[in-house]
Amino acid sequence: MEIVAAKPKVLSVKYIPDAHKSLLESFGADAKNGTSLGLITCDMDDALYAALDECTKASQVEVLYAKSFYAGSAHASGPLSGEVLGVIHGADHQTIQDGMNACLAELERAAWFYKTTGAREISFFPHVISSLGYYLSKESGLKVGDPMAYLIAPPIESVIALNAALKTTDVRLVKHFKPPTETNFGGAYLSGTLDEVEAAAKIFAETICRIAESPLA
Repeated sequence: MEIVAAKPKVLSVKYIPDAHKSLLESFGADAKNGTSLGLITCDMDDALYAALDECTKASQVEVLYAKSFYAGSAHASGPLSGEVLGVIHGADHQTIQDGMNACLAELERAAWFYKTTGAREISFFPHVISSLGYYLSKESGLKVGDPMAYLIAPPIESVIALNAALKTTDVRLVKHFKPPTETNFGGAYLSGTLDEVEAAAKIFAETICRIAESPLA
């Protein structure tokens, strides 16, 4: 079975060059570190999380807020909502813009979902990050620069494919997102050498393809 890329769609990108102190504090930011914010919405949450991690490697920004919306982009609250909001914080507008440009470039270059072809289209995220930035290193508990497999799929597919990846490669389960997540998916972060996390992502994808071909076997 073939799989095809399902690229994310950015729905809005906005900047607040000088955010109000109260708003910054409500998001947990220290105004002493800057008052500039960048906001982005996207129709694929995990793709944006991976891209936000990339922006922390390209610019001195902090991912202040990143949250999925309930039930996914098909049930969005508005035309610009999608299924996730990301907010980055930095010292000045140029810093924020540099970070946002890196985020947008990653969404265009590599941070994609894939879907199976045929009668059953299953969307999944078999993503490998070769070198973690500051955002996902904090979320995963791994070190900046470590490789990581970021694996997401619908509920039963995520459990079966994750088990296959863990049993056939020398990786470690770092964080398990038991289904249902806010968008009714599931998955995990896996750590190991770059070769091993790449192998785990490949097994994850291959297993989902087999499930799509024969879900009742």
